[in-house]
Parts: sequence; C-alpha cells; structure tokens
Amino acid sequence: MRNDSTRGEGASARPADDISGGPSDGPAVPAGGAPGKGTPGTGTPGTAGTGVPAPRRGKRRILRWTASVLAFLILATAAAGYLYYRHLNGSIQTDALNLGDSKLGGSKPNAFGQTPLNILIIGSDARDGAENQALGGAKETFDGPPLADVQMLLHLSADRSNMSVVSMPRDTLLKMPKCTEPNGKVHQASRGLVQTNESLSRGGPGCTVATWQELTKIPVDHFMMIDFKGVVTMADAIGGVPVCVQENVHSRTRDGKGSGLKLPKGENVIQGEVALQWLRTRYGFEDGTDIGRAHAQHMYMNSMAREFRKNAKLSNPMKLNSLAQAAIKAMVVDPGLNKIDKLYDLSMELKKVAPGRITMTTMPWIYSPSDSARVEPKPGEAEDLFRMIREDIPLDGKGPEHPGGAASPAPSSSAAAPGTPGGAPATPSQPAVDQAAPPAKIAITVRNATGGRDGAQPRVRDRALQVVSVLAGKGFTKAVSDNVTAAEDTTVVRFSSPDLAGDAAAVATALGLPASAVQKVDDVSGIVLLVGKDWRTGNAPTPPPPAPTKAPDSARPLNGDNDKECMAIQPGFTW
Repeated sequence: MRNDSTRGEGASARPADDISGGPSDGPAVPAGGAPGKGTPGTGTPGTAGTGVPAPRRGKRRILRWTASVLAFLILATAAAGYLYYRHLNGSIQTDALNLGDSKLGGSKPNAFGQTPLNILIIGSDARDGAENQALGGAKETFDGPPLADVQMLLHLSADRSNMSVVSMPRDTLLKMPKCTEPNGKVHQASRGLVQTNESLSRGGPGCTVATWQELTKIPVDHFMMIDFKGVVTMADAIGGVPVCVQENVHSRTRDGKGSGLKLPKGENVIQGEVALQWLRTRYGFEDGTDIGRAHAQHMYMNSMAREFRKNAKLSNPMKLNSLAQAAIKAMVVDPGLNKIDKLYDLSMELKKVAPGRITMTTMPWIYSPSDSARVEPKPGEAEDLFRMIREDIPLDGKGPEHPGGAASPAPSSSAAAPGTPGGAPATPSQPAVDQAAPPAKIAITVRNATGGRDGAQPRVRDRALQVVSVLAGKGFTKAVSDNVTAAEDTTVVRFSSPDLAGDAAAVATALGLPASAVQKVDDVSGIVLLVGKDWRTGNAPTPPPPAPTKAPDSARPLNGDNDKECMAIQPGFTW
C-alpha cells in the first residue's frame, strides 16, 4: 500500500513512516540494499508471486506507530493504580464517545444479563508536545490535526470466556459519516471514499467511533486513545516483552525512512523506545506494508498478555506506581471510563480471559478499485468477521456448540461488565437456566417495527396483529399488540428481568429466532416482540444465513498462546 498522499477525500493526510531524512521521489530502498520486495507466502499487498506490484513509497514522511499495547497496558495500569491514584480521577482526559448521528445504544445483554463489551483502541499520531514531536519527527506535521493511524476493536465476550481483536488497516478507504462536535461544529458526511485514519481529525475519537459503527454495525461501548510518549513510557514501565524475527532486521532505508528498529535473528526482549520502534515498523517486516505491521502488532500484544500472566514485576508497588501514572497521563477515554474505579472494574473483566482464548485478526481486505495502493473491506469475509463480533461468536472456533442457532442460552460462570453502557447494571451469572412457563401463560407485547432502522420502507399495516395470530397458533394465547412506534432491521425479543429469560427464549425458539435475538434491556416492561424488517410477510421471519463459526483465514487469526510466531523480514532489510 502506498504511503504518498495529498489531503482530501481518498488520501492520507500525512506522509510515509520514518524518523529522519528528507522526502523521497521514488520507492523506499533498504540501507545498503535493493528496493524491498514482497515477502513470499504472506498473501499481503505487494507479495511476491501474486502478480501484484510492490507498493509505491511516499513523497512525504510519517512516523507510523501503534497503540496495540493499550488494551493490556492501560487496563493493567488501571488495576494497579486503583489504590494509589483515586485522587488523580480529575486528571483523566475525556472526549465524547460518538459524534455520529447513528446511535446503536451500546452492547445488549444476553438472556442472562451478561453483556459483551466492545472497546475501540485508537493510536493517535499527534505531534502536540515536545516529547511527541521528538519521537514523531516530521516537523511539517507539528501541531497539525492528528490521524487515527491505529484502530483496533477489542471484543470481550458476554460470558468473559474469550476475547477477539480486529485491526483495520490505516490505508482502508471508506465513507465517513456526518460528525457533530459538542460545540456544534459539523463535519458533513464524505461524498466519496476517505482513508479511515482521517476520522480523528473530524472532531476527535468520537468520529472514529462513529465511522466504525457505520461500517460494522457493531455497537462501540468505549474508546481508549494513546499517543507516542504514552506507548514508550508504559512499554518501559511494564518491563520487557519477547518478540521474534526470522532474520537480522534493520528498519532503515537509504534516504532515512523506517522506524530504526535493529534486532538480531531470533527472540529479543524489547521495551521502552525499542518497543515503539517494533510497533511502528513498516519497512522491513514482510512486504513493507501496513498489513505486515498489523501482524507484528498482534504478536507483540499477545506476547504482552502472556507476560502479564507470569510476570511478578507487577506486584512491585513502585512498578505499579510508575505504570499507573504513565497510563493516566497518556490516555484519553470516553466519559464512561473517566474514573479510576471504572478502569479498575474493566481491567478485572479483561483479566478473566486466558491468553489461549484471545484471537487477533486483521479485517479481510481487497485492493481498492479506485486506488490500487489502498484497500477496502473484502466483500463477504469482512462482514462475516463483523457479524461474529455482533453475535458474540468466538473467532477461535471454540464457541457455543450451535452458534447462531435457535434461542437456547446456556448458563455461564461470569458476570456482566461493571457499569455497562445503556444503563444495564452488572448482573451476577445465573446459577441455572431459567425455566420457561407454558406458552399459554407467557404474556407478550407485539410491536410493528417492519419499517427498519433506515426508514427506507413504510411499516406493514396491521403487521403486529397478524403476528399475534401467528403466536396464538403456537399456543401463546396471551400475546397482544400495541401501537408504540418502533424500527428494527431484524426481529428481536426483549425482556425486562432475569426471571423472564426462559420465557423470552421460548418465544424466540418457537419463531426460529437465533439466541442473539433474545435481549435483556431496561426500557421495556415484560416481554416485547419487535417484528422487524426481516418479517414483513408470512408466518416466520426470513432466516439469516448460518453464522460463521471461525474467523476466515484471510483475517490472519493469531492465537494468544502462540509463542512460536516469528516475524518474516522484507528482503534487503537485513544486516
């Protein structure tokens, strides 16, 4: 993928990654070597043997980096700092969660009040202070609008058994939604495709959240954003993290581009500024594109998770002290995470997942038809990945026996997240499956929501009354309709209290709805069936296609227990 750009739709607003040297008019050339070529067998842009040309290099420079570490560093810090830094609550920087017009309302609890959690991890390339400017270089970008050069969605399952991470390449082209800043300034929706990292300059992280929600339809509950100095400080505070390279590597081109990373072949333990170099290395890894860099970030993140499990250093109060201070100074969060106790609670939820149930992925992509040096979401496979997140299906294939099948939720051993968005409080896990009453004793309110969320079609007249008749034919004789206005794309069963979980699941099963259609919420009374756009006619909703049971290979899934992964090196960047 190309690094050169100009401002405007469809172009990156910063130049290519490096830490020194001037602009280049040609392809990046390794120091002392030939121009870098694709890495055989990677299946990434510029890969040798694919017939795809190697990516074009930029005319300007960007220091690339990542906040991959954030999910674990920040959260471990929050836990560590709970007892030390309650007085620093007022120092935590916050920004609006969602600046878009589309509000998905946060993740919905499942039939037993257990709520999945989606956190968008954002790495900002802001050069807004002496430290960030020294680390970032590229003087022409100092104090300019920041870019969201790292975007990772961290999904914590409702039962806290597994965690999934999806990275979006910063070269992804997509449509930007309208974003409105709290002060009223409006950034209109883009007329064409825009590079995803520009979302941060359209009002802040709340526009990056809105962009993700517009593309994936995944509700984002929180965000965490970190800058250059935060990555360095926290990587140093946490101690060394082992990484592996297949050959000696030096990320440096003849004209001074590259991260400067220099490591010998094999395993190396890195921290501090060297960790930042690893996380932002593009030239020298695989084929020199953002895709290979994302894979290196996933390796680092998984390795860090393993280190947290076995590293006794975090029991040292002084170590905890420095790590907590680093996190508080370095991050920006949404208002739902603006207190130490909230961060502590969140860290305890994430801590429940063993590394072996963590799966790192990159959004499946294709080269953009409008710009062959950039990418777009791969039709079908990207949506499959997003759907698995929406429906809380583990990416490692170790999920429920029948994911996406008829509603029959099983009990779980974990609680819902503290302070979950949308007003859903933390709820203890159910000791046993709530038993359903006989159909004739289950009261159901049926609402007509057949217009769908986009309002493109009018609601079907008298549809709620028609579905009441369908339910009566299945023995649910206490079903009634009401005239409350509603709009849903898919038919859902919502209920108000845990003692109705079994009854709600029985209604969904009778209609052939998936388990994900059963939702515990606070804003309904009893059991409410919302007849969505997928059930405008007939005696049953249109069944969705079977949900995937495992992440597609094109997402390059990497398991958290995999300590044998070793980074391939781009030809010409060895020493």
